[in-house]
Amino acid sequence: MRITEAAQRLGTSPRMLRYRDMLGLLPPVRGTTPATGRAPSGLPRGHRQFDDDDLAAVAHALRIERRYDVSPASLAFGLKVLTEPGVRAEVAELGRRVGRIGPRPAQALEFEKERALRLLHLPPAREPGGRESGGRDPGARDRGVQDRDARDPGGRLPRPRGE
Repeated sequence: MRITEAAQRLGTSPRMLRYRDMLGLLPPVRGTTPATGRAPSGLPRGHRQFDDDDLAAVAHALRIERRYDVSPASLAFGLKVLTEPGVRAEVAELGRRVGRIGPRPAQALEFEKERALRLLHLPPAREPGGRESGGRDPGARDRGVQDRDARDPGGRLPRPRGE
């Protein structure tokens, strides 16, 4: 169907459909290169024909815009953030700077580093007979000693008894 009929079905204007197309909010025209909008022959595309999939995509975009009170340009930028890693990284950095996104997960690495250092300072567990075990004391649970790798609900490692 032509743009006028598509606009009527969607409750919008042909001009808004063209604007959405320019922003990249419409599926690309089949048989054209999305970046140039030209047919493989190099000729400019003619009049766009809308099918049911095109109408469904536009209707979905309209629902998102209404539900979240965003403009077509904002929605197009959201798609750009999702599809372009460089843009996503810059927006994420802005979010961290203004406090809307938490700090990078480097803190998890620091926790693991501290844990490893703490474990290195622990004396090795001994088997009955005086030999070193592979880092675990098989009878520790029977004696009421916590397993070294057990974590409390806060995610911290418990200190061994006797320290």
